[in-house]
Amino acid sequence: MTEFFNLLLQHTITMMAIVDPLGVSAIMLSLLPQSTTKEHIDKIARKATLTIIVAFFVVLISGNFLLNLFSIEIDSLKVMGGIILLFTAIKMVQGSMESKNQTEEEREEAIKNDEFSVIPLGVPITFGPGIFATIIILRGHSEGFISIAALIMAYLIVALSVYLAFKNSIYIRKYLGITGQKIVSRLMGLIVGAIAVQFIVGGVSVLVKHYM
Repeated sequence: MTEFFNLLLQHTITMMAIVDPLGVSAIMLSLLPQSTTKEHIDKIARKATLTIIVAFFVVLISGNFLLNLFSIEIDSLKVMGGIILLFTAIKMVQGSMESKNQTEEEREEAIKNDEFSVIPLGVPITFGPGIFATIIILRGHSEGFISIAALIMAYLIVALSVYLAFKNSIYIRKYLGITGQKIVSRLMGLIVGAIAVQFIVGGVSVLVKHYM
């Protein structure tokens, strides 16, 4: 039981930092028109959360199959995933994850289109290459029911956090402000950067021992 809770805590912190619910909720608001109602935001939150949950289980189930299919070692993926995470972390720290400016007409079209909740909000804004690589890496190191259950539970906690952040994004922006959300996102960027370095160093050290 102790192992389960330790893994649950580790996986939750890791994926929470990478997904950054507060940061993506700010991006969501920037993509939507000012006239968006609370009911529309609730609907978007539900669909986007369902999207990232489905994406998680697809990656969880097919991750090892893809590695075996292309004969990719988990440590090679750790290095590449670490590099992707490092670039993501740099963008988060620099504040360049925010969306580009859109016209009000484009924003109105986005809210009318149900696919907005799936693409781009669900994938790739919330469920991007960084979390994709992380899930495959964590799944590759998960052996037995306890570790896999901890990974699934941790991601569901992250997904719930995303849903709550999206659903209450208007209130979060009201109390934290744009500056507050950016500060949180930059702090998450530092954590993601540290995780990226660990992935890269860990993967490189094993590969060097294996091939040298």
